[in-house]
Amino acid sequence: MKPLLSSFRARWASQTGVACLALMCCLTTANAGLFDDEEARKAILDLRQKMLESQQKLDDVTRRAAEDTSQLRRSLIDLQNQLDATRSEVAKLRGQDEQMARDLAEMQRLQKDTAQVLDERLRKFEPSRVSVDGKEFLAEPAEKRDFEAAIASFRKGDFAASQLIFVDFLNRYPKTGYRQSALFWLGNGQYATKDYKDGLASFRALVALGGEHVRLAEAILAIANCQLELKDSKGARKTLEELVANYPSSEAAQVAKERLARLR
Repeated sequence: MKPLLSSFRARWASQTGVACLALMCCLTTANAGLFDDEEARKAILDLRQKMLESQQKLDDVTRRAAEDTSQLRRSLIDLQNQLDATRSEVAKLRGQDEQMARDLAEMQRLQKDTAQVLDERLRKFEPSRVSVDGKEFLAEPAEKRDFEAAIASFRKGDFAASQLIFVDFLNRYPKTGYRQSALFWLGNGQYATKDYKDGLASFRALVALGGEHVRLAEAILAIANCQLELKDSKGARKTLEELVANYPSSEAAQVAKERLARLR
């Protein structure tokens, strides 16, 4: 009975140990499982937190990028506006420069025209160089005009009127370069109106001025003609002889020779 009881006890103890061992294994496995789940949850939470932080960082970066892009866009718009304003100002300045250039050109043209008109007006009052009967000299505009008026009157055959104009001319311009020419045409006008005495005086006045005047030989011949008209044959002969002696190659000298031949 005792051996049987002992065997039973031994078997029970063995079974009990195995059961305890199994229980312990189960408890260990359960504890291990519980530990693994906790770690996994923690890892998931950490990962989720990291993802949230990453997403937040990404959102921050995206927001900042959007802000920077918006700022850049505004800057570009401002720059474009500035460029447009600059182009407009440059175009305006270019237009002003072109207008100023046109105004300057117009001003220069007007200045040139004004200067030309002024020069023309001044020339009307300034002496000019003239050449009459081979003689060059300076003459006032009015002086030149009055002499030409006297000549025009003589050429029209109005000898009486031309005498008055020449006498007035010589009185108003006593030192004129036209003097010898004026005396010549005055004497011719007087001779044409048969005023031989005054004509003789005019021609002698011309000769008395001397010089190299081209009318001198003609004036001497005219003196002889006046003397002949005044019945002074002796005086005329002497005058003609002086003409031939002093101006032998002149046309007047050839005429004087013919007159001398008739007087003899």
